Amino acid sequence: MDAFWQVAYDALVVVLLVLVATGAVPVVTAAIHFLVVPLHAFINHYGKAEPFTPNVAVLVPAWNEGAVVGTTIDRLLELDYPAEALRVYVIDDASTDDTPDVVRAKAAEHAGQVFLLQRQQGGQGKAHTLNHGVRVVLGEDWAEAVLIMDADVIFTHSSLRRMTQHLADPQVGAVSGYIAEGSRDPNYMTRFIAIEYVLAQLASRRAQNVLGAHACLAGGAQLHSRANLEAIGGAIPTGTLAEDTVATFESQLHGRRMVFEPHAVVLAEEPGTIDALWKQRLRWARGNVQVSSMYRKVWFRWGRGVHHLGNIAFGASWFSIFLLPFAMILSSIGLVGLLLLESDLAQLVFRALWITAALTYIFSMVLGVQLDGRVGRLSWREAFLFPGAISFVVMVAALFPGLIEVQLPALFGMKLLPEGYFWLTLGIYVWISAAMAGAALARMIENTKAGRFLSPLLIYLVGYGPLLCAITVDSYLKEWRKADTVWIKTEKTGRVLG
Repeated sequence: MDAFWQVAYDALVVVLLVLVATGAVPVVTAAIHFLVVPLHAFINHYGKAEPFTPNVAVLVPAWNEGAVVGTTIDRLLELDYPAEALRVYVIDDASTDDTPDVVRAKAAEHAGQVFLLQRQQGGQGKAHTLNHGVRVVLGEDWAEAVLIMDADVIFTHSSLRRMTQHLADPQVGAVSGYIAEGSRDPNYMTRFIAIEYVLAQLASRRAQNVLGAHACLAGGAQLHSRANLEAIGGAIPTGTLAEDTVATFESQLHGRRMVFEPHAVVLAEEPGTIDALWKQRLRWARGNVQVSSMYRKVWFRWGRGVHHLGNIAFGASWFSIFLLPFAMILSSIGLVGLLLLESDLAQLVFRALWITAALTYIFSMVLGVQLDGRVGRLSWREAFLFPGAISFVVMVAALFPGLIEVQLPALFGMKLLPEGYFWLTLGIYVWISAAMAGAALARMIENTKAGRFLSPLLIYLVGYGPLLCAITVDSYLKEWRKADTVWIKTEKTGRVLG
């Protein structure tokens, strides 16, 4: 009997170690991804790029964008790009504000360069709105490239020219710019988003350039060659909440290369509240759930076709983000289980997991603030507390064993009892997944009188990363329930740097 229970105990320990290792996979994957970024200095597309100014039709889908669309048009016409090679088409999705009037005034002012296209039936989604414009543009011979953007973004002066240089290579189907957070009046939330965009775009998309597979062209700054749009059916794919991701996948499946141009900077006004961010990212996250299912025959099938979407590195990166909440929860279960079994491995694997996370965090943040100095100066606090103040303390506990539970209490002449040490350890192990609940709580109380102060404090404590994971969990639930899918747009005020 003793031998049986020993075997059962050993088997349970192995299972719990596997659960902890599940939590380590996203961390290790992220570390490898960020280590690839410096290779972009040597492995990139610039050797095949050259000055190139094709006729570009700019498609601007707009629904109630009267506050921003006029400025957007003005800035497009001021770009460092030949005026005769640039046309702006605003596709009005049955707006109920003054969007059509603003665009008509601009069309009258810039005859032959600005056009208003109107849909009588709106609310079908961004892809349907875009396709109304795509059909018009591809129905004529003029356009050689199509720039798809959002109505509220501001392209910096040289951004379009920097993007079109890559289309000189006929193998390139589309080019994406760097969407940078550009709110004129930033707050804690927009500063967190600024750091996120540095990591998710300037860093990660450089790595995707190196690996040869792209997850998604930036929805607000994607430049397609005419040939690429025609190859994927002459329309932006509909039927999902991630039309930009599906277009990116389809372009690569049809044998064309995607390129991220980090120096094509596009400024955008991002959500300034937890609730606004939640609504925006919920659509994105649900779209990723749909894409994961749609392309199930592509994942981890290296060598199938001319694309690189099936390579292991790309698949691991995609699912590390897509399944990150599960990994966090399973890791907590594994650590708590080892603690309850009084296994000596609990502390060992805990330290291994969090030391890896700490080193990855430090390297990624140092890299990120170097890639965009403006964001580094503006959002240094958010970079420091991106994983949350409590997680930062947990990292310190892992890096310096004894500091939190022994040396710190000793400074006050105190000593943790065994029971206190157990509960402290349990809290640290559970924190990996409990942080998501803290982020959801911050959203729940945000609109209360106390929440105006407590919600930002909670996000600084639990971290911006756990907030994104909480949104991903909500996307699982919404997709499982088949909740209604609508084009949820963030309210804009037009206060973008420029």
